[in-house]
Order: sequence, then C-alpha cells, then structure tokens
Amino acid sequence: MGAHREMTRFFIACRLRFVFKFGSRIYSENHNNNKKCSQEPRVQKVDLHMENISELTPATDTSRISISAHYTGYIWYKNGLSHKQFVTPMGRTAYWALKPMNVFMQAMVGASIDTFLLQRHFVLDHLVEQAISEGYEQIVELAAGLSSRGYLIKKTYPNVHYVEGDLPGMSARKAELLDNLGRMEGHITQPCNILDKAGVQSIEALLGSLDQSKKTLIITEGLVNYFDLETIRTVWSRMAKVMKGFPQARYITEVYPKLEQHPSYKYVKVAQKVVGFFTQGDYPLHYNSNESMQQGFLEDGFTRVNVTAPEDYYDQLDMPTSSRQSLVRLVVADV
Repeated sequence: MGAHREMTRFFIACRLRFVFKFGSRIYSENHNNNKKCSQEPRVQKVDLHMENISELTPATDTSRISISAHYTGYIWYKNGLSHKQFVTPMGRTAYWALKPMNVFMQAMVGASIDTFLLQRHFVLDHLVEQAISEGYEQIVELAAGLSSRGYLIKKTYPNVHYVEGDLPGMSARKAELLDNLGRMEGHITQPCNILDKAGVQSIEALLGSLDQSKKTLIITEGLVNYFDLETIRTVWSRMAKVMKGFPQARYITEVYPKLEQHPSYKYVKVAQKVVGFFTQGDYPLHYNSNESMQQGFLEDGFTRVNVTAPEDYYDQLDMPTSSRQSLVRLVVADV
C-alpha cells in the first residue's frame, strides 16, 4: 500500500512537471497557429514578472496565482459555468495533469479538488446575486483570473458596474477576451496587485476610482490561501478601511481552514502539497474553526461576519455535493 502511494505521488509529480516544462510552449504554439486561433481565444502570454522573481517570496509573489487561473478557467467551462473563450490550452493540460490527484481525493475524501472548486463557485455566485437583489450595484472582483463571472453578471444585470482587477498580464488578457466577446458598457478591467499598499495598482486606488455613493461589493475567489495569514489579514484590514468610504460595502470570499479533526485531514495535507507544487509556492490553511475565522475578520475591521459551508446551501443550489463535511468555508463580511 505504501509503495502504491509513493508511485501515485511520483506519477502526479511527473505530470505536474510536464505542465510547467511544456505548458507555456504548448500555449505559445497554439496562440501562433492561425487555424487554432479560429477556435481558441486570442490572448497574450501570461506576464509572470520573471525579472523580479529574485525579490519575491511565496508570501509576496502574486504572479504564481495566475497559473492556477488557467486550471480553474477550464473547470468552469467544463461544468457549464463559463464561455469557451475563457479556456486556454494550458488549462486543458493542467486538468489532465491533475486527474490522478482528483481520483485520489474522490476516493479518500469523498470529493475531488474540482468538487471543492465548484462548490465555492456556485455559492459565491449565489451570494453575489443575493447582494445584487439587496441593491449592490457596484462590484469589484479582485484576482478575477479567467473567471467569466463578470461577463455573465453583466449579461444578466446590465446596470451593474463591474470592475475586474488583476495583475497587468492577466488583466490585459482578460481585456482582450472581453473585447472579443463584445464587452458591455460598465465592465472595466484594471491592473491591481493586492499587496501594493500605495500607487495606481493598489486596492486603495481601485476602490478610490469608484462611485463613493453606491453600495459596493468586493469578491475574491481562489486567492486568500496562497498567502500566509499575516499577509492576507493585512490586505483585509486595508480593504475594510477603504470600504468604510461607501454607504454600504460587503466582502465575500472563501477560506480553506485548518480542520485537523476532520476525518480526511491527512489527505487534505497531500492535496495541499500538490497545489503548492502546482503553483510553485505555499498553500497555507487559515483558522481552525468558523468561530475563530469570524473573530479574525472582526478584528480586521469588519463589523458583521457570517461564515458558512457549502452544505448549508445543498437544499438551495444545484451543485456537486460531498459525502463528508466540506473543507471550504464561505465568508460574508460587511463594514
């Protein structure tokens, strides 16, 4: 049994190394192939800021998150949650590479990595629509990646002002994709680095450019667990401070907690290492209970915090379910 596990891990690692070694080459070749361009989105190569890589650490390098954006973009499309223009060859390759890990997680945990991704996406979409029904007409999605949430929200709610912030390379890619699809008025793409504490790409600058008289919603998905808790809490504190300039402001996100008592925790640790390997950095888990998570957000400047799990929405939403307690939490935090 032990030898089998080691072989499985080795196989997964080999597949992931294949993605890193050949993914960019595959992507570039497809991008430059005119025949393929008629079927796949015409996009630019992702900007990983490699000239600055020596100055970065896993806690401060936001560019590595763009890698996972290709994978999640493909998952959304494969499950009918996205337009085909948001699919990239790198996303398809990453999906193939992680298949063994998904099979392993499904068998051991009762849900695959894809299940957790889909659960959070369904619930976050539900929470966004709930906020819109409450009169939130200005939405900011940070680290939006290759999600088509903004595109779909604008088609359904054309009067909503939607801003997508991401690193310059991904932001430029998203801008081109939206333009090719016929970008609607009031759908903005803007470069933003959540770790910049000042300057034109900071959260402060992005939120400062909005209409301060409107109820404003901020979304992050697939972001917070790429940073250690101290780093991301600094971001949350800065965010909460600026949000108080609006008549009402809300932040929704997901957090993967450190549930050491969960029966599948040891397998979660394996998946955690694989995700860290895939994104070339750490993937720390934050807080060990809903209560500690809620208290943390309150300490960061939010005045009302609600923490839920995907299973709380099973009777409301048609989404994948887990046979065991979910390993992701959804947070709604108002200022």
